[in-house]
Amino acid sequence: MTDRLRPAPARQMWPLYAAGFTTAFGAHGIAANLGGFSDDAVTSLLVLGGLLALYDGAEVLLKPLFGSLADRIGARPVLLGGLVAFALASAVYAVADSPGWLWAARLGQGAAASAFSPSASALVARLNPATRLGRAFGGYGFHKSIGYTLGPLLGGLLVWAGGLRLLFAVLAVLGVLVAVWAALAVPAVPPLPKRRQTVLDLARRLADPAFLAPTAALAAATAALSVGVGFLPVSGRAADLGTVATGAAVSVLAACAAIVQPRAGRALDEGRLRARTGILAGLLITATGLVCATLPGLPGILSAAALIGAGTGLITPLGFAALAARTPAERMGQTMGAAELGRELGDAGGPLLVAGVATAATLTHGYAVLAVLLALGPVVALARRRAPADPAPADPASGSTS
Repeated sequence: MTDRLRPAPARQMWPLYAAGFTTAFGAHGIAANLGGFSDDAVTSLLVLGGLLALYDGAEVLLKPLFGSLADRIGARPVLLGGLVAFALASAVYAVADSPGWLWAARLGQGAAASAFSPSASALVARLNPATRLGRAFGGYGFHKSIGYTLGPLLGGLLVWAGGLRLLFAVLAVLGVLVAVWAALAVPAVPPLPKRRQTVLDLARRLADPAFLAPTAALAAATAALSVGVGFLPVSGRAADLGTVATGAAVSVLAACAAIVQPRAGRALDEGRLRARTGILAGLLITATGLVCATLPGLPGILSAAALIGAGTGLITPLGFAALAARTPAERMGQTMGAAELGRELGDAGGPLLVAGVATAATLTHGYAVLAVLLALGPVVALARRRAPADPAPADPASGSTS
């Protein structure tokens, strides 16, 4: 739930959307270009894997902690501190330009993103009433999708023009600009008093289906998105498609996700779509997209990209809106941090699962296994809905159930 009755003015929301763009652009812009960067800093595939894992590992460990900190001291200072730290970490490599400082900068970026990403999500929820959560998270997800889409492209252009240091310098400037913008436009949202929470209380809340189901759906959507971005180009190369065709497929995926998210959020707010129904439909659409990825040639790849993008674009704003609507405002940061942790696990787990199955069998089998896992939730939900009610117990006095 939220502590506001009226939606936040647009000038308050835009810096939060910019923060979402920053974390997505920074993550994918560097990750997509480290492998093609020839320098003493990236000397082997093992070093590349370590640099990629460093950022995600920091997010997995720290997002829940910073989410809880946002509840304790307020989300705005954690947001601003994270953005400033992101700018400083980016500036480290831009200035130092040495392999050791690249590792330090990448770790610092991941830790900083762990602070400002869940804080931005918490502020999106706190600054908007329940009747606007769909639109708010749809807009937030849209701008993150734009960051994911433009990161590899613009990051590649910057690396081509001035090397990896130029990309880090641009990220440093971006972090400062968004921090200043947020400081000027985002209002202070004070922490709310809350009942003391034990570890057992936290475990019960995280195991509650109201939290677990949307978070699992968000993790599943992120897993499918990562698999689509990472493995559809592999399928394209196996089908003798050029880099333009495979790049177009990834762009279709990101574009569909970006287009669907605001529309899904608006439909939720206007009562034309229920969160549970939309999430289940999104899982089925995404699973269908993974099945299409098993089909040969460009039609299979493009249909897979469109359906995976549309399905994940449907799940993401509805999942976050459902979590925000059911979370006490004083625990919003903790919930968003835990939900972001679920997404990070999906981001890592999906590609690992598909890669493992592909190693043992084929990539087609990997897509199929993930599709089955995503479809299980909707199938089980539908089966429970259609299950007949238990018969009335027999009346001991009459020996009859009538």
